Amino acid sequence: MRVIMLGAHPDDSEYYAGGTAVKWAASGVDVQIIAISGGDAGHQSEGGGALARRRAEESVRSANVLGVSWRTLDFHDGGVIPSLEVREAVIRAIRDWRADIVISHRPNDYHPDHRYAGMVMQDAAYLVAVPNICPDTPRLEKNPVFMYFLDEFQRPYPFRADVAVDVGDVMKTKYDALHQMDSQMYEWLPWMDGRIDEVPDDDEGRRKWLETYMEPDFLRWTDNHRDALAGRYGDSQAAGAKFSESFELCEYGHQPSRDQLWEMFPR
Repeated sequence: MRVIMLGAHPDDSEYYAGGTAVKWAASGVDVQIIAISGGDAGHQSEGGGALARRRAEESVRSANVLGVSWRTLDFHDGGVIPSLEVREAVIRAIRDWRADIVISHRPNDYHPDHRYAGMVMQDAAYLVAVPNICPDTPRLEKNPVFMYFLDEFQRPYPFRADVAVDVGDVMKTKYDALHQMDSQMYEWLPWMDGRIDEVPDDDEGRRKWLETYMEPDFLRWTDNHRDALAGRYGDSQAAGAKFSESFELCEYGHQPSRDQLWEMFPR
């Protein structure tokens, strides 16, 4: 099986689904993380090509920790829109990877790049199989399963956890992968949150701080979708689960049954 995670920026897929990526990769699934933008605007004091190159280097290190491959389509940060150019780049990427599963953001996410990444995925969901679209890249004969990363937004409708993955046993690896992204985890995101003064100077201190910084989000995700965990793992394991990642099935593309979908995702 082959999986593509289409994050709008370097670090999106790793944040929302890094644990699932680790488990897939460990089981022999080929996972590619794609950043649609190069992330050239995501910093308080750096930007442009130099920042994009820095984030690419961070993402490659992170991918090595996760055991996956990584690439960027290198559109401008803040400039991801559902244009023909972006759509065709995504279609070619999905075809080149021969993806069985494609995951991106929901189209009602808070960030315009996230929203439009989700729209582009939707726009590509049928066209990846149409031979006269991007004819330079062979069409997919089997339409992939298209999925959404989780989010907590309620309008126009809240996220629905169609499959949940208990990632408690790989959280150290997920944190280690995020730790590679210095520009985001220890500079940009804490600065945006007004917490930059909390960040330690030394590498070991930062790695410990990262868990305290990120853990509330990850704990909340699990609490929000414990019913989905119970459905897949049973009440006992779900009650004891600390960290999980959940995904929603897009209504476009191949529509597996519940049992088929659960079988495709790692346990």
